[in-house]
Amino acid sequence: MILQPGARAVADILYEGKAKIIYPTPDPAIVLAVFKDDATAFNAQKRGTISGKGAVNATVSAKLFLLLERSGVPTHYIDQPAANQLLFRRLKMIPLEVVVRNIVAGSLAKRTGLASGTVLGEAIVEFYYKNDALGDPLLNDEHILTVLATVDALQLAELRRSALQVNAILSAFYHECGIRLVDFKLEYGYDGAGQLQLGDELSPDNCRLWTLEEDRILDKDRFRFDMGEVEGAYQEVLARVIAKAGP
Repeated sequence: MILQPGARAVADILYEGKAKIIYPTPDPAIVLAVFKDDATAFNAQKRGTISGKGAVNATVSAKLFLLLERSGVPTHYIDQPAANQLLFRRLKMIPLEVVVRNIVAGSLAKRTGLASGTVLGEAIVEFYYKNDALGDPLLNDEHILTVLATVDALQLAELRRSALQVNAILSAFYHECGIRLVDFKLEYGYDGAGQLQLGDELSPDNCRLWTLEEDRILDKDRFRFDMGEVEGAYQEVLARVIAKAGP
């Protein structure tokens, strides 16, 4: 299934977020994700457009999902029918963002006082509760077990284990691309058979990426902080990923 450019059947939209529109397909277990060029930051207080972002994010995500699948990490990825479109298995999402940090940046620097760019001795895994009304707060394990009746301690341990596995695989891959994986956000869900799978996307939108040579920023922080050359940074990530992973 390919959604033609310009087509937008509003009645058929399952969900529209800041970066993607999700459509049903003839198979109820599969959805079509159309990646948008829209860009937001600071809880959507800042809005704009990054030309070509949808195609970059879809393609980078597809390459990285395939890499993870080959390394034994189950994901929801199925196929890429068009440059800015991906077919995914439909998941029942866990309302948590799982953030993995390798280098101090962003909110971690603000919360701890550690200097941005400080390399952490071990990766840190954080959980954020996906709740717009509460501002997606950072929660510890005890908070999560209290707030989310559908999540237990074993599931949290599995999320942490999987996130660290993903980090090891992607950090090594990006290093071969000449890029530092500073930090990134993951989302997980369960498929119809109850298997935990990695969902959402893996792109410059939800990964902080700095060049190895000079710590040049190649991610959405360029848009967030008006650094300029945003489209060029996204295209550079795509080019480096394709050069390593193949077309």
